[in-house]
Formats: sequence, structure tokens, C-alpha cells
Amino acid sequence: MADLQDEPHSVGVGAEDVPVTAPLMAGGSLDRAAALLAVHPVADGCNTLVWTLRQSPYHDIDTPDTGVDTDIPRLRAGGVGAQFWTLLVPPGPPRADSCAQAVCETLEQIDAARALMRRYSDSLCLALTADDMADARNRGRIASFLGPVPGSTLTGSLGALRAFHALGVRLLAPAGAPWAEEGLTAFGHEVVKEVNRLAMLLDLTGCPPAAACQLAAASKAPVIISNTGAASLNPHPDNVTDEVLLALRAAGGLAMVTFDTDRTGDSLHAVADHVEHVRALAGPEGVGLGAAFGAEPGSPRPTGLTDPSGYPRLIAELLERGWSETELALLTWGNAQRVLREAEFTARAAQYKAPPG
Repeated sequence: MADLQDEPHSVGVGAEDVPVTAPLMAGGSLDRAAALLAVHPVADGCNTLVWTLRQSPYHDIDTPDTGVDTDIPRLRAGGVGAQFWTLLVPPGPPRADSCAQAVCETLEQIDAARALMRRYSDSLCLALTADDMADARNRGRIASFLGPVPGSTLTGSLGALRAFHALGVRLLAPAGAPWAEEGLTAFGHEVVKEVNRLAMLLDLTGCPPAAACQLAAASKAPVIISNTGAASLNPHPDNVTDEVLLALRAAGGLAMVTFDTDRTGDSLHAVADHVEHVRALAGPEGVGLGAAFGAEPGSPRPTGLTDPSGYPRLIAELLERGWSETELALLTWGNAQRVLREAEFTARAAQYKAPPG
């Protein structure tokens, strides 16, 4: 039985008058999708808007803004109830002080993200826990998680990790970090333990398959891949292999499917194929959605999924393919909340086991 705080008291994503106990609407699949998302909104695993707004700060996302693909009206129209705001910085030319620069850029990203929450506080709510996620939904706000931050900012000390956590960050991306590139180093194992102790999540997006499998096995809490496609359907280097999907299933992890023409094809139907493949390998509790919106015009997107308002169309497609309400509720909301809760449980267990001192 779900915790009482996980049950929505009212709908906060565009259909406030629908009672919690209402069944799916009769009618077409799009109407049924909208009814489902009113109760089980999307917890989206990746949005790059923070970086985009740092480069183009004149955008006002409280109103429809054609200059970016993400704004609050479209998030609400798409039934988005929780959003992971990535704090990764696009790669640039190497510099002699690259590590210090990475830390500085990450702090700037955190500051910009928190400023975004303050500016749009009527719609966005900083979330630190699974309870915060449920509470924001019940109050009609979009739960906003900060992260991931790059694992490369940790250079032999866990202090930066603890500082990021204190600032509200809840995800860490090991890809490209020297402690996780060719197998976990001794320091890498310490990072994983500390991430578990802090109830943060490891985001394995971009990790080589061998490293991803090792990280999934080393972590006591579930790991996620915040935005990906299935490599067996499209061998893009950033897509996840079947081997990793099976490792995620064994570890109780979560792979969140992106909406990217290069990685998942140019149609809504193709994206649905990736979602179904991930579910088949990672299991019904191992698949989620991480569109990776948040860009200015020009990023190629599948037809029908060009911005967050397209989520109901994807859910309608899956309904037509025979997905049940229970399966879709896991896809949109339940699986993301589960991994957060399990990370918190792992952290509490680690604290109980810690020696006195």
C-alpha cells in the first residue's frame, strides 16, 4: 500500500476539479491519457533549461515563450508534476584550470537553478525528498530536483559532494570522472558509499557499459539513467545497451527515455518503441521518461514530442498499445518516486550502521 502522503489530494497539473478516485475518462485515448496524467503526472528525468536561461536570461517561462521549448504553461499542459533540472555544463575546450572551472560552473548552475525556483515559486517548488515530490504535486506545484552535477568536480575529496548536497543537489553524474572511467577506483568506491549515505542518486547517463554495470552493482541504492534511448534499436553512443538495462533491473534501477531525434528516431511511434524495449529489459518498474527538453529552437525533436506539452500524446500511444493504467502510473510517476524513497531508506540504514563517533 502506498504511503498516505503519496496520494494526491487534488490534481495539480491542469485539471484541478477531477476527483482522485475518478476512473479514466471514457472516450479517445488522448482524453484517457489526460485523465491519467491528472492523477499520475510525469516525473521527467532531464531538462537543460537552467543552462539555456544562463545564456539567454531574457526568457520569461511563466508565459508561452517560443524562444525555448520549455515554459510553465507547456509543462502543465503536458502533465509534468516533477522535474529533474540538470546542472551539467556542455563540454568546451580543455583548460589548464579545468577542475576549478568545472566547480565554478557547477556552483553557477546551482545558483541559477535556485533563482529559477524563487522567481517562479507559484509553480516550481524545490524538492529534496520523495515526500517533497508528493507534497508539491498535492499543492499544485512542479517538484523541482537539482541535478545531476558532474562527478569530475570531485578530485580526491568528498567535501565538494557534501557541499553540493547541502545546496540541495540530489543527483551525481559519474560519466567522465577519473574515478569511474575505467572501473571504480578506491576513491570511486568511497564516492558511491557517500552518495548512498546522503540519499543522493547516481545518474549513469553517458557512462561506458562496463562502468555503468559496476556502478549499479556497487551502489546499495538504485541508480538511474536520466535520459537515454535503447542502443539495440539505435546504436547511438549515448544510448543504453541491453547489458546495462539488465544490470539496472537486477539493481532496481531506472532508465528514463529521451525525446531526441538522433537517439530515439523522428516520430512519436519510434520513441514509444524505445520505451517498450526499455520496459522489456529493465522491467515495468525500471522504465521512466527523461525527455531532455530545455533548449532554444534548433534541437531536432520527434514529431509530436517537440516540447513538454506532447506527453499526453505519448501516453495515448502507449494506451493504444495495450498498456494498463497501473503500468503507465509507474512509467510517469511511480518509478521515479520509488528510487527516491529507496535511496532515502538506504541512507537511513547506513546511518544506523555507522559506528559511534
